[in-house]
Amino acid sequence: MSRIGRAPIPLPKGVDVTLGKTSVAVKGPKGQLTVPLNPRLSVKQEDGKLIVERPSDAPRDRAQHGLTRTLIHNAIQGVTEGFTRNLQIQGVGYRCAMRGKNLELQLGFSHPVVFEPPEGITLAAPEPTRITVSGIDKQLVGQVAANIRKVRPPDSYHGKGVRYEGEQVRLKPGKAAAR
Repeated sequence: MSRIGRAPIPLPKGVDVTLGKTSVAVKGPKGQLTVPLNPRLSVKQEDGKLIVERPSDAPRDRAQHGLTRTLIHNAIQGVTEGFTRNLQIQGVGYRCAMRGKNLELQLGFSHPVVFEPPEGITLAAPEPTRITVSGIDKQLVGQVAANIRKVRPPDSYHGKGVRYEGEQVRLKPGKAAAR
């Protein structure tokens, strides 16, 4: 059996789970999420835990087993704690500011870039060079952070741009080093 798939998912207090044939609905203090289910897999609730089971050891079932368990676990974690992704801005004159709900980025272009968050995502700029993306859907938080980073990814020669917090950017040597 899958090591990830066979691990039971603990249900914290305040989380309601509704099991259906094609989806699992998770409701908690921060909101509600729905996780689609593969019809070949089954989910059982017993003793305050969720257990995902697969019908056979076929490679397709094995792959879906661990994935489904992880998606349900992420939904439970999202409605209880939420997810955040932090970004850093590096470069002279590069900065960000909040304009209502929207994020305004000054990244060396001739114009400011205004980024509007989708439903369920909260953007914050605690400092002019830091951005915090938060929400209950892990995939959506990661996608929004990637879209902000894509506006000006880190330059490989100077390191200027938007990067994830803790991301290591390998700088290439310039022309002088090539001689």
